[in-house]
Amino acid sequence: MCHPALRVCGPRRNTLVAHPVYSLLNPRIRLRQSPCGCRSRLWLEGRASYSRRVMVISRIDVEPIYARHPYARVVLDRLAAAGHDAFLIGGVVRDAVVARLEGHPSAPREVDIATSAQTASVLALFKERPIVRVGERFGVLRIVPETGAPVEVATFRTEGDYDGRRPQRVAATDELAQDVRRRDLTVNGLAARADGELIDLVGGIKDLRARCIRAIGDPAVRFAEDRLRMLRAVRFACQLGGTIHPDTADAIRDEAGGLALISRERISAELFRLLETPRSAEGVELLNDLGLLEVVLPEVAALQGVPQPEEYHPEGDVYVHTVAAVRVADRFVSDPLVKLAVLLHDIGKPQALLRSGGANMGGHCAMGARRAAAVARRLRLSREQTHRLGFLIKNHMRIADFPRMGRGKQVRFMSEGEVPDGVGLAARFPQFAALLQLLVADCEASAHKASGWAPVLHEALRVVEHMDEVGSLAKARSLIDGDVLIGMGVEPGPGLGRILRSLHDRILSGEIATAEAAREAARRMIDASRERT
Repeated sequence: MCHPALRVCGPRRNTLVAHPVYSLLNPRIRLRQSPCGCRSRLWLEGRASYSRRVMVISRIDVEPIYARHPYARVVLDRLAAAGHDAFLIGGVVRDAVVARLEGHPSAPREVDIATSAQTASVLALFKERPIVRVGERFGVLRIVPETGAPVEVATFRTEGDYDGRRPQRVAATDELAQDVRRRDLTVNGLAARADGELIDLVGGIKDLRARCIRAIGDPAVRFAEDRLRMLRAVRFACQLGGTIHPDTADAIRDEAGGLALISRERISAELFRLLETPRSAEGVELLNDLGLLEVVLPEVAALQGVPQPEEYHPEGDVYVHTVAAVRVADRFVSDPLVKLAVLLHDIGKPQALLRSGGANMGGHCAMGARRAAAVARRLRLSREQTHRLGFLIKNHMRIADFPRMGRGKQVRFMSEGEVPDGVGLAARFPQFAALLQLLVADCEASAHKASGWAPVLHEALRVVEHMDEVGSLAKARSLIDGDVLIGMGVEPGPGLGRILRSLHDRILSGEIATAEAAREAARRMIDASRERT
């Protein structure tokens, strides 16, 4: 039998069956029948295991690449016609090999090309197209086609004199081998000719088949060159569903403290890419095991050993609960910011426990929201991202009381951030849906399970029906606002705010339906207030 909320099901790796709530909260999830025949469940199939048969791979299928990026073929052909070597390189080749191993078509988001042509030659060959000189010092140009995505073209190069972040010396070379050996990981060191013939100079195919993340050459040297590569190794382990080679892992542990030298913007970007993978919980555990979590998110590392009431959290301390919640979120949350909120949702608990003298963790939501704001500043998040993160963490316990709120407060709560023309709960109320996602992850990782979030979902669907009939907060504001009250003689200030909120709650509950009725109710409230004074 399937668990009422979710379960691992069937013989295939990374396959899970989840409650249909997940499709309500994430419109990108599609409902399918699970292998075990649970028709009422949602089947989410993760990355399939590679075939146990040894598949000899000597080329990749380039047609899906050119179908999405037709100008890439133009670039390769034109460079070759001019007498230059030119290859597909890096991620586009890695992902195409993975696609062959897993038996599905490749769908690259971007294409990188490495060439023996010098920058001046590339500029001359494509002078009719706009060219963005994103890294001309490194021989990197981005050619913008008439239609489709830009194609990045880089001259073969060697690098040296690193400062732990970037090379201080760059020299062009005409050898692909030298260019490949300066790269970070074997799985990223693959190249392919325009016809798809693979060139593997570093054992990348073998490592992809084994899902082994291994540094090219001496891992200590690779990570000393650019310490962000340590975080990238963890991300690719999660992205590819693999493990980090012991020698590479040992080098990361030795160099972990050096990650602090890297700019916060680069760390933030890599952290978000990790959170976009369906194995970010494994990533958090890897970061912790390798000594990187203390550098990237010390607030999360500090949750280890913080006790919780066993009645509600039999799973363990706050850190264990947090990782378990992220593991649940990996199954149905696609927004990395929501996953970050899941990761940070209880970072206020140590402070709350200390403030209460160990008695309880009351107030940890507000404390966590303040600490999350500091994390957001450190990670250089945008103002909008910072606001969303704080909202989710501050309200992650409040949403559990949603079924017990008055109808007006329920509508007000759900209406924050409403997209009026959105179709479905997640599209129309993205902020509330994200908070509900956090609640599901939190509850499923504790003793509460579905009893903690199912009543909230059921009530939310009822409130949506009510709003379709009565209207949302936008309608309430259109019937009466602060300017109307000021025109009726109410002085600006807290008193006006209290009257307006009361009126809006009555509108949202369906008690008041017209602007005239709203003004009449306002007059009665104003008169009553004056009589009291």
